[in-house]
Amino acid sequence: MSNATPVSVGRVNKAGTEDALFLKVFAGEVLTSFDRASKTGGQEMVRSISSGKSATFPVMGRIDAAYHTAGAEILGSDVNHNEKVITINDLLTSSVFLSNIEEAKNHWDVRSAYSAEIGRALAFVKDKHVLQTIGLASQANANVSDTGYGAGSTVTNTDIANATAATSANGFITALFDCAKNLDNNYVPSEGRKCFLTPEMYYKLANATNAINVDFSGRGSIAEGKVTKIAGIELVPMPHFVKDDVGTSDVDAGQTATGGTPQSVNLTNYEGLVSHPSAVGTVKLMDLAVESEYDIRRQGTLMVAKYAMGHGVLRPEAAVGIKEA
Repeated sequence: MSNATPVSVGRVNKAGTEDALFLKVFAGEVLTSFDRASKTGGQEMVRSISSGKSATFPVMGRIDAAYHTAGAEILGSDVNHNEKVITINDLLTSSVFLSNIEEAKNHWDVRSAYSAEIGRALAFVKDKHVLQTIGLASQANANVSDTGYGAGSTVTNTDIANATAATSANGFITALFDCAKNLDNNYVPSEGRKCFLTPEMYYKLANATNAINVDFSGRGSIAEGKVTKIAGIELVPMPHFVKDDVGTSDVDAGQTATGGTPQSVNLTNYEGLVSHPSAVGTVKLMDLAVESEYDIRRQGTLMVAKYAMGHGVLRPEAAVGIKEA
């Protein structure tokens, strides 16, 4: 009896390795998971570089206007300039090793679950780093020593920590209007403003009458548990909101080894971070990529998702922190 001829499901035109086509499916799953899990996507200025360890963002001050005296020579005016350098962090990776025998014994498909999880792992760390950088921006000085250029700011409202949900929500609403005022005073555009906050505070706001009631021109629903905007600022709840002290000795994925802790910031008692996309910059050296390789010596497949990025403060006046005390 002759042997059966297996269908070449994973091979390209019946040639090459058995899993050549499987890698493309796996990579697509990771990218989908990353997009869905990331909450801060689009809330920063992104620049990609092909090589190097850092990128420079030039900063230019404003130019004054003056009345002209008849007959006087117009000589022009000087302009303050500065630059912001963002350095690439260490390579961030998330990986799993899948043994052939364990995969064969298992009764459900593990590859799709693993691919989704390593994508989420990278997204969560990136979110934390962007949030920490927004926190740094809210505490930073002005980039240009020029009239009209502001520093980052922090709004403190003692009612936010109140035990009564309604009082706490009202305190946060007041803080959001103060944030909008600070951004307006710094000429920050109203489009693109977002507030990243804890789910606990978000649902307090969703239950606040003046936040969702149409009589107050509110936008949201108790039935759906949603509140979209307050003071023109979009609300984004994040279960992994950073509200502690990320010090230089802390061990956090993507911040160890030679990269140190570039996003070290103390966000203790912070309940929200309001920012415009111009507040933070991200430099990409290696965008999200996936590698999968079968190891015959270990009889299994190593799956690795990775990227190399760096984050830094660009425009501190476009970020405001909200503290409870």
